[in-house]
Amino acid sequence: MQPRFRETAFMRGVAQLSQLPEDAGVEIAFAGRSNAGKSSALNALCGRKALARVGRTPGRTQEINLFSLPPAEHWRLVDLPGYGFAKVSAGKRAEWDQLLGGYLRTRQNLIGLVLIMDIRRPLTELDRQLLEWVPLERCRLHCVLTKADKLSRQEADRQLRKAHGELEVMGVEATLQTFSSLKNQGVDDLRGLLGDWLVDHESD
Repeated sequence: MQPRFRETAFMRGVAQLSQLPEDAGVEIAFAGRSNAGKSSALNALCGRKALARVGRTPGRTQEINLFSLPPAEHWRLVDLPGYGFAKVSAGKRAEWDQLLGGYLRTRQNLIGLVLIMDIRRPLTELDRQLLEWVPLERCRLHCVLTKADKLSRQEADRQLRKAHGELEVMGVEATLQTFSSLKNQGVDDLRGLLGDWLVDHESD
C-alpha cells in the first residue's frame, strides 16, 4: 500500500497540543526555519500549488497543520510552525517553541521528521536546538536541503557532504538529500523515502 501524495487533504490546524487527534494515527512531520522553503517543499511533494500556505512573510505557519494522506485513513502529514523568525514578539516565539518542542518531545504518533533547511545555511543553531527535541530512538530523521537551484551542482554536493559530516559529529543518524521545488528536483526521491517509512511501519 503506497501513499497517494497527490490526494493529500487538509484536516485541521491546532494551536494547542491538547487539540491534536487522540487516535493511533501515523504522522510524518515537517519542520524548518522560517523562509527555508518548508511550505514549498510540502506543496511539491503533494503536487499541489496551495496545500500548504506559502507566505511572502516568513513565519506565517503559526499552528500545527494536519493533512490526511490516502489510502490509509490513519496516515497523516504534519506541518509544524516555522521557527527563528525575528519579527515576532518574544512571547509569540516562546508560544511557537512550546508548541513545536512539545509536539516533537511527546507525540507518540510521530514516526518520522523531515527537517527542511536552506542548502546555503544548513544546521543553524536553531536547527541544532530542534534536533535536541527529537526522540531519535523511535523517530526517523531525513534532512532536505532546499533551494538547491541557487547553487551549482558541485557546490550543492559539497554542502550535502558538509551537513552529513556535521550530523555525524553530533551523533545524529539521518538521511539527506538536495531539493528544489522550483526545478522539481528531488521530489520523487522524497516521495519514495516517505512511502518506505510508512510501509515499513505498517509491517512492524
